[in-house]
Amino acid sequence: MTNVYSFDGILVFGILFICTCAYLKKVPRLNSWLLSEKKGVWGVFYKAAVIGTRLHIVVAALCFCMAFYLIFLK
Repeated sequence: MTNVYSFDGILVFGILFICTCAYLKKVPRLNSWLLSEKKGVWGVFYKAAVIGTRLHIVVAALCFCMAFYLIFLK
């Protein structure tokens, strides 16, 4: 179990946030509701979704590396 206040927890939270927003971008109803704003506080969701869709190979590799680190090395 990771703690949110540790550096590992922040990395896990960021990666999972990006993955979740990229997944929500594929759902039409949630895309128009949650990811319609491109500025402000709600724009963070849009920007995370764009990062997740454009860098999907890098994000997937980061998920795999973080899972390996948390399971075997920590």
